[in-house]
Amino acid sequence: MSDNDLTCDAFLGGLVHLWQPKNGYRAGVDPVLLAASIPAVSGQSVLELGCGVGAAVLCLGARVRGLTLTGVEREPTYATLAARNGGAELEVITADIATLPLALRQRQFDHVLANPPYWRRGASVAANDPAREAALGEQTPLQVWIATAAKRLVPKGQMHVIHRAERLPGLLAALPTDMGSIEVLPIAAREWRAAERVILRARKSGRADFRLHAPLILHRGDHHRDGDQYTPAVRNALRTGAALTF
Repeated sequence: MSDNDLTCDAFLGGLVHLWQPKNGYRAGVDPVLLAASIPAVSGQSVLELGCGVGAAVLCLGARVRGLTLTGVEREPTYATLAARNGGAELEVITADIATLPLALRQRQFDHVLANPPYWRRGASVAANDPAREAALGEQTPLQVWIATAAKRLVPKGQMHVIHRAERLPGLLAALPTDMGSIEVLPIAAREWRAAERVILRARKSGRADFRLHAPLILHRGDHHRDGDQYTPAVRNALRTGAALTF
């Protein structure tokens, strides 16, 4: 893919620049919010499953310096772009998460994050663009994403997953028995709207009680006054790389 088929887009107010295809799947708000939710500290290791062009893992790396960053991406075009975007800061492994290479299966990480495809095929229409379909259409079952993430965690390591709110029961059901301290952050477009997204957090060998947090509201006011009407917490996460604390 030539540079004529790509755009170089700024994230976090210019802290991160990402090459991504003009057409097909393009990183948006969700991976940035996912990155903002992870309470990583310098010196820790991070693995992103299905990293695409590297949006989430590189936004996390821009906020918390000194992390060891690794991304797994099945689609070669996106894996190549992730490596270009991350440079020496990001190790990119081209592989299917269902069949990770042995070298990666022998490693564990302090944090594993994922933004799995949102749509179950058979209940939705496939995208025409193959790369966009690979990013949005669920081909690998959600249970495999969750099980793979859990296996790659060190004891007390944390998993973070962003997904559609309607898939929350499946996310919870897929958690292995050694994953605890479960927290859910609903994400709603506005105060009067139902949540459309959730961020799930779980800790390996965690024992804290389940916590359902108050929704994170993306926009102020009503939809007739869109534009940059993000709430302060969301605007700071998107524009300056601030953390989302929950």
